[in-house]
Amino acid sequence: MLVSVEIRGKNTDWSLRESLAELGDLTRAANAEVVARVSQRLDRPSRTYLGKGKLEELQTLIHDEEIDVVVFDDELAPAQQKALEDLLVVKVIDRSTLILDVFAQRARTREGKLQIELAQSEYLLPRLAGQWSHLERLGGGIGTRGPGEAQIETDRRLVRSRISKLKKDLGKVRTQRSEQRQNRISSQAAVVSLVGYTNAGKSALFNRLASGNVTARNQLFSTLDTTTRQLYLPSGEQAVLTDTVGFIHKLPATVVSAFTATLEELEYADLLLHVVDVSHRGAIAHHDVVEGILDDLGLSAIPRILVINKLDRVAESPDEPLTDRAKQLIAMSKHSVVTSAEFGWGLDDLRTEISKVISVDVPEAASA
Repeated sequence: MLVSVEIRGKNTDWSLRESLAELGDLTRAANAEVVARVSQRLDRPSRTYLGKGKLEELQTLIHDEEIDVVVFDDELAPAQQKALEDLLVVKVIDRSTLILDVFAQRARTREGKLQIELAQSEYLLPRLAGQWSHLERLGGGIGTRGPGEAQIETDRRLVRSRISKLKKDLGKVRTQRSEQRQNRISSQAAVVSLVGYTNAGKSALFNRLASGNVTARNQLFSTLDTTTRQLYLPSGEQAVLTDTVGFIHKLPATVVSAFTATLEELEYADLLLHVVDVSHRGAIAHHDVVEGILDDLGLSAIPRILVINKLDRVAESPDEPLTDRAKQLIAMSKHSVVTSAEFGWGLDDLRTEISKVISVDVPEAASA
């Protein structure tokens, strides 16, 4: 069951319906079935997130539909989560937990797995009260408790110790990335990085532009691990292309923090290709979410090209008149190209635009 609250008077580009739809996509990406959706408009979330009457409705649905997990669309405070589980007598998770679960399924490299475990551990730490099942997973048990130490303090000590080790391991990854980055800089190659909302088609575009073999699927977060390949441009400039993790609405702070080593790659990019799925009805909102995250990361000054992708889903050929949504997106960027990574439409135009921006807006990269 999915549950979402809309706060009255709060201005947002995301409707309750759109937010629940995305939560459903995330739930299915975690291999779970959605059997019911519940929403409520409130002045502010209560101690139990929902009002009394809506909670009674949930209890009835849980009984009638034999629901065993309830997913809330916002990050729950530890006290809210515990209160809800006591009232509903089923497993309760929030959007952040769900995103972390999907990430954990998608991670393939050692770096990706380290980043996800760190995010999960940092998320778990303030939520330990009453949760003892994680001890076996973290390696705790007999012999780990200090003299007179309470169980909850033992738990916290174990998790903090694990977090410390994960950060040290990821520190080594950052050092390795720094060395690789220096090699790229010394090779005088401009760095072009793909960014965008999850499932916007970044990996498919990467494979087309750089003859890569990154997994490209119609699913959320199919790519978590940064991949770099040579990018051949018509003007002859040397460049490398990197594919990075996709962003999403309400991305947990723990994920952003854990992916520092990966997101740090964007800081050294000479050009960003911001990929947007023009076929998605929330394309404008997706664009704004990504731009907001880039601003938060201090990357707003890096030149970028808006790549309006998946044209094949709204047109039968690249010569058809552009949709109103595509025109809106074009108006939002200084540089833009309309593409279909699926059919290769617009890729020559994109390569030409990359060359142009690198030579005009990034003179240091082109002449280094």
